[in-house]
Amino acid sequence: MRIAQIAPLYEAVPPVAYGGTERVIVALCDGLVELGRDVTLFVSEMSSTRARLEPMVAAPLRTRMTEAELRDLGPRLHTRLLAEIYERADEFDVIHSHLDVLTLEFTRQTQVPSVLTLHGRLDIDVVDTMLSRYPEVPLVSISDHQRICRARDAREGHAHILGVRLNRDACIDADRSGL
Repeated sequence: MRIAQIAPLYEAVPPVAYGGTERVIVALCDGLVELGRDVTLFVSEMSSTRARLEPMVAAPLRTRMTEAELRDLGPRLHTRLLAEIYERADEFDVIHSHLDVLTLEFTRQTQVPSVLTLHGRLDIDVVDTMLSRYPEVPLVSISDHQRICRARDAREGHAHILGVRLNRDACIDADRSGL
């Protein structure tokens, strides 16, 4: 199985310091590779994982941008990243994005299945509105609390807890992840 993993460009994967999302991504990628999957991680340079790396920016954005630049340019760079990956969708069997609701619009541009891991809060009205417009996109939750926030969601059967151990001996629970 050829899997595209899309990481936020703000931090390296794994992160040098803070970066819960990035720690989950490296554990997931390494676990999938360990299971024999062909994983390509779209990421910033300075990243390291067992997956094949496709650096999309020269360095993590947080290391070279001001807060104002991150706020103004960050979403644009991530939109460009998604556009480039979805143009290459036929290279993959599944696209797994960690870029939250920004990914949703792109999922309808290809027949290649997409899955979305939401690393942020789901109890925000705009997030709820966006997710309700894309009921066909499977979601992966990172906590039981996220599942509670989406309990009324018609995709409940698709939402699985991401079963990763956040240490160097990372693995995934393949039965629960569906991958």
